[in-house]
Amino acid sequence: MLFCPNCANLLVISAETGYNKWACNSCAYEFPITKQMTSRTKLKRKGVDDVLGGEEMWQHADSTAATCPKCDFGRAYFYQLQIRSADEPMTTCT
Repeated sequence: MLFCPNCANLLVISAETGYNKWACNSCAYEFPITKQMTSRTKLKRKGVDDVLGGEEMWQHADSTAATCPKCDFGRAYFYQLQIRSADEPMTTCT
C-alpha cells in the first residue's frame, strides 16, 4: 500500500493514459510504475494475556479445610470471578 505524499490518501493503480501509474483520487498526484514493485511486512503477533491471572492468582487465593479425594491433601484453594453479567452468580475456581 502506498500513500500520497501530498494529501496522505491511498494511491490506486490507474491505466487511463495507456501506462500503469499510481494515482491519487483526491489530488493530481501521479507516480509512473516503471518496474515490478513488491514488499513484504512480517507482522508481530500480539502477546496473549492470561485473563484469569495465571499462577500468580493462586498465590493470593483463599483457602479452606477440605480433603482431596485423590491425594488426601487437607487444604482447598479457591477464588471467585464475575465473568458473566451482573445478574448471574459468580464463578468459583478451585
